Amino acid sequence: MYQGTDIKQLSLQELKDILIANNFPEFHATQIFEWIYKRFAVSFSNMTNLPKTLRQFLESRFVVSLSALKHTFISKDGTKKFVVSLYDNSIIETAYIPSQKRNTLCVSSQVGCKFNCSFCASTSCPWVRNLSSGEIVDQVLLVKRDILGVNITHIVFMGIGEPLDNLKNVLAAIKIINSPSGFDIGKRRITISTCGIIPQILKLSKEHLRVELSISLHSPDEIKRSLIMPINKKYPLKELIAALREYQQISDRQITFEYILIKNLNTDKVSALKLKKLLSGLDYKLNLINFNKITGVDLQPATSEEKKAFTSCLKELKIRFTLRKPRGQDILAACGQLRANNEK
Repeated sequence: MYQGTDIKQLSLQELKDILIANNFPEFHATQIFEWIYKRFAVSFSNMTNLPKTLRQFLESRFVVSLSALKHTFISKDGTKKFVVSLYDNSIIETAYIPSQKRNTLCVSSQVGCKFNCSFCASTSCPWVRNLSSGEIVDQVLLVKRDILGVNITHIVFMGIGEPLDNLKNVLAAIKIINSPSGFDIGKRRITISTCGIIPQILKLSKEHLRVELSISLHSPDEIKRSLIMPINKKYPLKELIAALREYQQISDRQITFEYILIKNLNTDKVSALKLKKLLSGLDYKLNLINFNKITGVDLQPATSEEKKAFTSCLKELKIRFTLRKPRGQDILAACGQLRANNEK
């Protein structure tokens, strides 16, 4: 166990309050933030424009860096997967996905996952604990250090774990990610993905953060969705959609629905018709995702014929969709493939 508090768990205002309470000028908080998040300092002794007394105070109370980059895997398409070791030797994974218009970082929020979605590799590793806000922010820092000179434009909470099950720490991390003195990434470029925990969605709406919200949908049918996503038994689609309408009314944000194409499950005409009814009245975008094969899972990717017929049906019904291109499959960094253990 490390000694001291990880300073990356503090917002800029919290750090200012601590400095003021200990008779230091609050403007030093902005300097400290910029040393950590823009200059990647890992030691208070490196913060040379701070008074020596302040550096000694910080060293007595806080630590800067706890996580370590264990392995990096590079895909032929440019995607990178980072295996990160935490202070207690727990392992998480983070994926960096570059493209022409954006550079996206997919971050984890928990060690393992509780929710047992059958199409996701993360659930093969039992839930261990939540990540602290500092451990979430560390993922961004580690990747930025590794790819110096490349700007991360978007953050998606779509890695290991359910972000809304760790909402407090996710929100604290978002404040640093969004802060001009932190990573300065706009709220419209930050996305939280969830399997559909209704009370937390409603709680998030009351935060007025106006970040993007993405829903793991994968079937518009209550029975089929419950088969692949046990959370649907507790929070069924009808109630979930009602909560999303409320979130959209408050946040004025478009809702994204993620829809993995699975053979003989969710690519038939009936599914398309149910999708039309389910999404009616919402401002949404629908992302169709190829199922990425996972060892030990019986589900299979939809065939080319199934995908062609399904997308044709969606067009006829005037359902807006994007067929997402798979990224990082060769390094197990694609959708649903991140795990909370160290793969060889």
